[in-house]
Amino acid sequence: MTAVRTVLGDVAPADLGVCDAHDHLFLSSPLLAGQELNDASAARAELAAFREAGGGSVVQWTPYGMGRRAADLPLLSRDTGVQVVAATGLHQAAHYAPESLAGPRGGLAELFVAELTTGIGTSGVRAGLVKVAGGFHALDAHTRRTMTAAAEAHHATGAPIAVHLELGTGALDVLDLLCGELEVPPHRVILGHLNRSPDLVTQRQAAGSGAYLAFDGPSRANHATDWRMPDAVRALADAGFGDRLLLGGDTTTAAARSVNGGPGMPYLLRRVRPRLEQALGEGLVELMLAVNPGRAFGVDWR
Repeated sequence: MTAVRTVLGDVAPADLGVCDAHDHLFLSSPLLAGQELNDASAARAELAAFREAGGGSVVQWTPYGMGRRAADLPLLSRDTGVQVVAATGLHQAAHYAPESLAGPRGGLAELFVAELTTGIGTSGVRAGLVKVAGGFHALDAHTRRTMTAAAEAHHATGAPIAVHLELGTGALDVLDLLCGELEVPPHRVILGHLNRSPDLVTQRQAAGSGAYLAFDGPSRANHATDWRMPDAVRALADAGFGDRLLLGGDTTTAAARSVNGGPGMPYLLRRVRPRLEQALGEGLVELMLAVNPGRAFGVDWR
């Protein structure tokens, strides 16, 4: 049976409701010193604000070794009524201390499979996706190692693979590796941040492969996000790819949270949704928020 693996157990894809398909409740990295997302009370308030705005689920892309606080996620989900999906996987090398990059003794693929099937650490919380990352217009040795492990985990479990594209670049190289060389079905790949490199040709090629495209990280003035999003989404929908599109907030710093005066998770529904509805129609936006996420993260788990 197809199910989305949440921190409270497997649910039917339709039970996600309105979904923020890429965000973070907890996150820490040497690159974000002083802006860590490590406050459980703030995470609860952010989820509650998202729920108040009409949200039903959040997919947390925080991977192994970056402060996921998996044990806290079930209580937050129960308290706020928002479904939460957790991630396994590994980010770019720059987000880790060098000594931690060797990975666990059993290997990366074994770690990913264990976190998808048994649970993250001693929390018992099972991950619902594998998150990995590319580099800027490049796939270095670290990327190839982590994507190879992610592909092995996919083949063992069926789990979807979510990919951070650095500034939106490298999408086609990622697909060549994951879906070509490593034989992951394209519909099991979610490409994040493709909107940050607003190349409509590359976006159409990526969507045409069968992969999902996450338009995430709105409100970032230094990225090509909000103001180009309606045109990009319209072009993809007109080309027949409306069923491959997702929306996410990608809150990565404490200052960006709505409870701290930033846009946060509610911004996706408070500002982005009505803007897209006005430009594109309610039907397409409903597809992106409430239908496509269930397809992207719903798995016949093995």
